[in-house]
Amino acid sequence: MADTEYQHTPDRPWIFRTYAGHSTAQKSNELYRRNLSKGQTGLSIAFDLPTQTAYDADHILARGEVGKVGVPVGHLGAMRVLFDQLPLEEMNTSMTINAPAARLLSLYIALADERGDDRGKLRGTTQNDIIKEYLSRGTYVFPPQPSMRLISDMISWCYTEVPKWNPLNVCSYHLQEAGATPEQELAYALATACAVLDAVKEGGQVPEGDFPTVFGRISFFVNAGVRFVTELCKMRAFVDLWEEIGRERYGVSDAKALRFRYGVQVNSLGLTEPQPENNVYRILIERWR
Repeated sequence: MADTEYQHTPDRPWIFRTYAGHSTAQKSNELYRRNLSKGQTGLSIAFDLPTQTAYDADHILARGEVGKVGVPVGHLGAMRVLFDQLPLEEMNTSMTINAPAARLLSLYIALADERGDDRGKLRGTTQNDIIKEYLSRGTYVFPPQPSMRLISDMISWCYTEVPKWNPLNVCSYHLQEAGATPEQELAYALATACAVLDAVKEGGQVPEGDFPTVFGRISFFVNAGVRFVTELCKMRAFVDLWEEIGRERYGVSDAKALRFRYGVQVNSLGLTEPQPENNVYRILIERWR
């Protein structure tokens, strides 16, 4: 499953990534290297269900699910194998992980430190959207309040230690998959972003003068449905409202920090198993609306 992160500049194309991971860290590494050799420009790591819910692969509750819908990564050794022969400083790595996001990012950074890589050059994203997990997916681990504390602590740490990393990817994609309209997807996503940023402010770890930097590291993961006009209007509204929130709610004035930075993935529920050739054209409309 492909996703595209829109960070286009005249001298740098958009980042194209395939959401992928399966079986074992070794098999997934082989897949990643093969995809990158064919022109893919970033990685989007799919973790298996036990990893998403913070279970080790040998736990009894993980039985039957290990490596089934993603790659199992439970320790630094698995992370070493997963990124074997892949230069972390040159990668842009998206990790679709929420409840244990801090732990998976710590393994990624530990591997970079072990290799002697510069943390300041690490680029990528951890989804880390626990509110979306409660609303639409159910793979949460901790209660809401401690989860929000963990996310705000992680954001407060990342903006200085790994300044090019997106510590929170507000994921409205799953909201529409769970039945939300595009309008509801927009509203809930912006409400989630505000809730997290408010928690960061209340935590007191980020000086007021640094808050625009924190605001500028928040990214979004958006659903691209088949309702062409509505989806087009949704994206324009996202851009305008995000800038308005930054200026009026958080006092951000830097134009770069106010950019709405997002990745997009087509609406799986809009596709059909019968007559699958129709999906090609639906994806075309959804992707380039």
